[in-house]
Amino acid sequence: MTTSNVLQVSSLSKTFEKPQGKVHVLADLNFQVEPGEFITIIGPSGCGKSTLLKIIAGLDVHYQGSVTLGHAKIDKPGRRQGFIFQEHRLFPWLTVEKNIAADLSLKDPEVRAKVDALISTVRLQGFENAYPRELSGGMSQRVAIARALLRNPEILLLDEPFGALDAFTRNHLQNVLLDIWQQNKTTMILVTHDIDESIYLANRVLIMDAKPGRISRIVPVDLPYPRKRSSSGFQAIRQKVMQEFEQVEHMRRVER
Repeated sequence: MTTSNVLQVSSLSKTFEKPQGKVHVLADLNFQVEPGEFITIIGPSGCGKSTLLKIIAGLDVHYQGSVTLGHAKIDKPGRRQGFIFQEHRLFPWLTVEKNIAADLSLKDPEVRAKVDALISTVRLQGFENAYPRELSGGMSQRVAIARALLRNPEILLLDEPFGALDAFTRNHLQNVLLDIWQQNKTTMILVTHDIDESIYLANRVLIMDAKPGRISRIVPVDLPYPRKRSSSGFQAIRQKVMQEFEQVEHMRRVER
């Protein structure tokens, strides 16, 4: 396998300076993500999941350790990394197609063709000229995903993108995201609090502990797609993840 866009996180630590002293947010994280993998990260609030994503995105460069994509250190935002926030952050004065194009001109035939293709990919045909106020939360997130994909990122980082949505819409968008991943082979890392979502989507689930944030377990999900949450294989992995969480919590109590 090519190493041109392998994500390598090595000895990553992060400290915030607070008036009351230093707060250790991340401590000695080490993991690798292969090209085309789908990784999910779960863990308790405050364990540094979002901070980790921002570092990989180049939005936070004040850390100790090394984060590389291919052979290049990540030290600033760039087109190689796409980022999807929990809030869609669309421009309210632009239509769907113009939000996807953003700073690129729809008069460019190549951009026009890519935007049209992405609108089809995220299942928004017929809403090209709609404004964000006319869209549901799920539709708005699909626009945000299409906008990130237009830049052809090597890795797409998603920070709880479906957290504020109802269960039906959330399940629908999980399937849309899987379709996009399988079509584009884009490496994806998604942060979530939802254990079922993490197993449904991922090749591997990274479980984080808090104070300071660290990777406690990595659980492989060796299930074929499409997956059924009711299947015995799915439930077996869910039970394993829950057991890992219980072990993490037990160790936290012992260490206190």
